[in-house]
Amino acid sequence: MARVGKSGLVHLDTHIVCWLYEGRSELLTPAALQAIESGLLQVSPVVQLELAYLHEIGRISRDGSYVLDTLAKDIGLSVADVSLAQVMKMAGTLTWTRDPFDRMKVAHAMVADVALVSKDRLIRKHCDRAIW
Repeated sequence: MARVGKSGLVHLDTHIVCWLYEGRSELLTPAALQAIESGLLQVSPVVQLELAYLHEIGRISRDGSYVLDTLAKDIGLSVADVSLAQVMKMAGTLTWTRDPFDRMKVAHAMVADVALVSKDRLIRKHCDRAIW
């Protein structure tokens, strides 16, 4: 995947991080790919926690820190630094899902006022800046 000029911040959902780590960019839509190729890529710290959880239950083979460190080197992905209090306050208002990871990732994107690349239909329905 070619990285071109960088524009604004773009957050990535956990499944997008997994696909990029696995080199599966063919699973991305053209809009998602364009956002990834042109944006400054970040993930919420919640993605790091969700990756750890997925590794613990055997859904991914590498731990989250390894995945994120690899993508930091390969595509410049970083973990966003944000006020947990602000994210939790916003997440408390997002009653459209019971998934705590999704609530916190969307809340983080909303607090930071950034795009969030996600295939998740429910997230896209409730997050104005979601890209797919």
